[in-house]
Amino acid sequence: MRRLGQDGRRLRAALISSASRRPDMLAQIQRIMPTVHQFVDVVSEDLLCDDSWDASNVDISVVFGGDGSILRAARKMGNHQRPVVGVNLGRLGFLAHMMPENLAAGFELIGKEQYNIVDHLMMKCTVIRDGKVLQQRIGLNEIALRAAAPYSMQQIDLFVDQQVATSYNCDGLILSTPVGSTAHNLSSGGPILRKDLMAFVISPISPHTLTVRPVVDSADRVYEMVMRGENCSAAAVLDGQLLEELRTGDLVRIERAESVFQMIEVSGYSYYLTLRDKFGWAGDLFRHHEERKP
Repeated sequence: MRRLGQDGRRLRAALISSASRRPDMLAQIQRIMPTVHQFVDVVSEDLLCDDSWDASNVDISVVFGGDGSILRAARKMGNHQRPVVGVNLGRLGFLAHMMPENLAAGFELIGKEQYNIVDHLMMKCTVIRDGKVLQQRIGLNEIALRAAAPYSMQQIDLFVDQQVATSYNCDGLILSTPVGSTAHNLSSGGPILRKDLMAFVISPISPHTLTVRPVVDSADRVYEMVMRGENCSAAAVLDGQLLEELRTGDLVRIERAESVFQMIEVSGYSYYLTLRDKFGWAGDLFRHHEERKP
């Protein structure tokens, strides 16, 4: 099991957020900054969306905000991922599950080595046109091929390990990691995948044929989506950021990235408790269970 700070020194940390979009978040960060400095040496700060950043000299990243800030941190670290402590200043926060009031206790548990570093699957996305690579980037959540103006139905052929799987007539297609399964995939009718699974889920957006359903398959396969039809007007969107405007014949290749996103989870964290809290999965069954606990 991997551990931090084996040489006995204080951890070196980078602070990351998207706080420039929410002035109130900056104020919250300033209030809890003394707690952060109490436990780690801050060697880098990026709280105002400055894209220039070097992760090579830090042990961990402390990310303030919601899952959007986590996604931004993953993009910034690129192929040099560092374990992340997510401090939830957002609204939902599936990944950023440590609350500000619990930050000191969380760092104390990290100091006592009562934590795990959990690897999460990332995807490498490549856009190819006429045999040439236009874009290549890694993502944590999802790649979405979405219809653009004039928003006509798209025809998208899916190949798995270079074998024809199916052809979709739909408004778009989502291929997500387990981390991204609770985002756009879920709202499009796709399943929730446990975050440490090594699998992708493919979910069509408003498919023309009702028998078309989401598919879950191994992350060790190579997925290729080819835009077909004369009226192709779509965009490839990776983790909420435009990757490339797509044309007829463009190929989008998705495969498992060499890098993995690393999340620090302290003792007491529960995946299903997170799902229950974030989705409001409550009711008599859960209340009855809590009442019966010794």
